[in-house]
Amino acid sequence: MIIGCCGAGKSTLAKKVHERTDLPIVHLDQLFWRPNWTEPSTEEWEDIVKKASDESSWIMDGNYGGTMDIRLNKADTVVFLNRPTWLCLFRVIKRVALNYGQTRFDMANGCRERFDFDFLKYVYNFNKTRKDKILNKLEAIKQEKQVFILNSEKQVRSFLTQIDQHEKHL
Repeated sequence: MIIGCCGAGKSTLAKKVHERTDLPIVHLDQLFWRPNWTEPSTEEWEDIVKKASDESSWIMDGNYGGTMDIRLNKADTVVFLNRPTWLCLFRVIKRVALNYGQTRFDMANGCRERFDFDFLKYVYNFNKTRKDKILNKLEAIKQEKQVFILNSEKQVRSFLTQIDQHEKHL
């Protein structure tokens, strides 16, 4: 399970882990959004997440705090990309500029990249409003799950190297 602020690199890391392990990849944004950025009901969304997390193995990227506990209960490993606000904002703005009007690989069909001030505000406030809650959840499960808190690109590369070494021994 890969979580972190928008623009932290969750989908990119999920793709790299998938390439190394061949585990199925699940981008929560693809499951959540309907064409033209339409949201499912809370009940429908919870059912979708339960079904996806009931699979025997997966790499799942995305936050969606309302269903985080469902995924945490099923995950054996959790990666939190703890990246600074400025970096996340820069990456999100760059992503919008490069993909404007197109649908990204990790997004649902019919959801074209757009400039959204409320989304930028969410990214700007993520570390202030959500980070501590996530870290507290991770602290509570670290005895029973593998928890990785990655604060830099160097730590992400080291994490991927650990996966490479593990895969060689299988």
